[in-house]
Amino acid sequence: MKIAIAADHAGYEEKERLKPVLDQLGIQYEDLGTQSTESVDYPDFAQKVAEEVALGRVDQGVLVCGSGTGMAIAANKVPGVRAAAAWTEEIARLAREHNDANILSLAARYTSPDENEKILRAWFAASFDGGRHARRVEKIREIEQEELAHHATK
Repeated sequence: MKIAIAADHAGYEEKERLKPVLDQLGIQYEDLGTQSTESVDYPDFAQKVAEEVALGRVDQGVLVCGSGTGMAIAANKVPGVRAAAAWTEEIARLAREHNDANILSLAARYTSPDENEKILRAWFAASFDGGRHARRVEKIREIEQEELAHHATK
């Protein structure tokens, strides 16, 4: 498995703490930035990871910002992305199992480093359950396609 990982300035140090965990899990990653705590705009980094996922260049993505919310919102603007902000192991697991989420967004300011590691491990231990959930995920794809078609005709 190969993933893309990125953070804004608020998530930079947490991103760096999580990279050795990815190594332990045997997950290859491409670090798409940022590379310091200097202030940056989180949508730029969320878009980079989201596009890598949407284009199939990586299997999944991990984003880290202050709350996890901004990165998830920005990433979800890219067609084909289902980013989930997870603040517990159970939320991360359910996002994978029920929603087939392909990007995990973590909160550096509101979740402890130990908890973020547990969340990350739970995310990568889980997989999509399919079944009744597949129908629901397909409906999300249909909404996305309808919106793209609607905007194309404007």
